[in-house]
Amino acid sequence: MAGACVLTALATLGASGCTGSHAIPVGAPAPAVPAQAPVRAVAPAGMTRCTIASASAPALGRSRISMVGVGGRPFGIAVTPDGRWVFVASPTGGVGVLRAGTRLTLARTIHAGLPLGETLADGGRYLLAASGTGAVVISVARAERGGAGAVLGTLASPSGAGAIEVAVSRDGRFAFVSLEASGRVAVFDLRRALTRGFGPADYVGAIPLGLAPVGLAVSPDGRWLYATSELSATARFPSQPAARPASPGQRAGAAAVPGPDVPGTLTVVSVRRAETDPARSVVATVEAGCQPVRVITSADGRAVWVTARASDALLGFSAALLRSDPARSLIARVWVGEAPVGLALVDHGGRIVVADSNRFLAPGASSSLAVVNVGAALAGKPALAGLLPAGQFPREMAPEPGGRTLLVTNFDSGQVELVNVAGLP
Repeated sequence: MAGACVLTALATLGASGCTGSHAIPVGAPAPAVPAQAPVRAVAPAGMTRCTIASASAPALGRSRISMVGVGGRPFGIAVTPDGRWVFVASPTGGVGVLRAGTRLTLARTIHAGLPLGETLADGGRYLLAASGTGAVVISVARAERGGAGAVLGTLASPSGAGAIEVAVSRDGRFAFVSLEASGRVAVFDLRRALTRGFGPADYVGAIPLGLAPVGLAVSPDGRWLYATSELSATARFPSQPAARPASPGQRAGAAAVPGPDVPGTLTVVSVRRAETDPARSVVATVEAGCQPVRVITSADGRAVWVTARASDALLGFSAALLRSDPARSLIARVWVGEAPVGLALVDHGGRIVVADSNRFLAPGASSSLAVVNVGAALAGKPALAGLLPAGQFPREMAPEPGGRTLLVTNFDSGQVELVNVAGLP
């Protein structure tokens, strides 16, 4: 699971958690920043500081949400372009095929290894689910009909382990799978596998990253792949980490605990180069808070958003500056709830919903969905608009076509959460 490698390393060094804290007061949402607004860099000081404190925000009520029990441990989720079907991956139950409508109804389950993160490819014709050393490829049409042979084959790397997230190039030719336990992203020739049959020749090579790579996102123009690693490849741990006292903004009841402030990274990869020479495809790498785990881009590709799980923060980067001036690329920072993981843009890009997972059960914390005003965040103004209820350990997100509903997997409570995101504050 995400973070297992990092937690093991910290435990070995005698660290049981992270320290420090920041909180941002809630203010009125600011107007959206115009598309051509000048980029303003945010001072990186404190960006990498770990914390077990959450920012305060008003509760937005339960009227916007409904829960559907799906059993197992729902992880990845994907919605077909026509909105009629939802695929939920569970490492304990395969891929659930759910019929959408007034409520989600399980139609069938596809046995597909130990699936985790998911994505759709080729306009929704194929579903890829990260598993083992690569990804399982499923025919969406066969999965919907319930016919035999829905699993078309498996993309497998010759070495590596811990496949957790998957992304596909914009032209559908190549697939990228983060191997959390191996410190790299595997690259596969998906088109070759689909046309010539699955086999060892599908594997192109590996992109070297930091420790425990997880999140993946391809830029809207298809040129860049963004990847998060929970720890830098050059991370060094102090032999005897010392506890820092809690700062005044720390949540009541959340005691400071020992632990080094060890940064993770966000890496920019050239997709074209990755397709032919993965080992030389890294363009730039920048620190991205403590344990960055998920990444998305704005619709125009100008902003890249990352959840820094052990910083309790949402970080925004300038895509252009990531490549030209990484040290100045941080343009937004919003402290959210405890241990943020999944995130999704809603409201035509005007809001980001963040899954505050509380996966490590911090004292006094709870799971929630944080609503962030994008315009306010980019303008450096208070941006946390409020918190929506969540199940236990909200993890991955997928918007339904039309944008009115966001689907969220609650890993520990075996639920899919449906959130009405229309008219969020």
